[in-house]
Amino acid sequence: MKVRLLLLFLAAVVFLVFVQFSYTVAKESWQQIDFDTTVKIQDKIPRRFDEFFSIFSVIGSVEITVGFVFIGALLSLIRFRIWASLAWLLVLPATVFEIFGKLVLFHPGPPVLFHRNVLAGELPSFYVHTNFSYPSGHMTRTAFIVTILCVIVSFQRPHLLYKLLSLTALLGFLGVMFLTRIYLGEHWLSDVVGGTLLGVASGLLAAIFIVKFKKYPLSKA
Repeated sequence: MKVRLLLLFLAAVVFLVFVQFSYTVAKESWQQIDFDTTVKIQDKIPRRFDEFFSIFSVIGSVEITVGFVFIGALLSLIRFRIWASLAWLLVLPATVFEIFGKLVLFHPGPPVLFHRNVLAGELPSFYVHTNFSYPSGHMTRTAFIVTILCVIVSFQRPHLLYKLLSLTALLGFLGVMFLTRIYLGEHWLSDVVGGTLLGVASGLLAAIFIVKFKKYPLSKA
């Protein structure tokens, strides 16, 4: 019970940070930082990585991430874990927040001159456009899934080395996805930070119902 209350508290804190951060974005406080960050990242990374980052970006698409979430919900339902099954679907309310932000919060995305995605148009979701770019849907969904998996690994696996390697891999995956959104010129830094915060808050809330808290992290070496 204490672990669940802690996760609930953390989810609330992260969501409040997301709300406050969104306010600063709406006040256009990040324009110069967004622009400078994109320019520096694209200057530092050679163009030969365009295809790699473009392919990696597909993993965070609606088709892939929502498919993963529905598989998680289905597996929980098969095991008669109704609340866990519904918790996986919390990615949908998070997506509603994402779409709402993109429709009403004045925050135009990077101009065409920054675009480097060589696979644009390969998936149906590429044809769906909103008025603005905040927050990043890729980061919202990816952070949601990674947060849940991190909590699962932390509380369900007995070996410290396994936990450390798994958590490093998951956070590294999230970090690369974070980078791709800026490098490909599809989102500003503020977009991906906002999407990450929204995804982490939703993921922590979902983990309360999905994870079976039998062991505490690092309980066994």
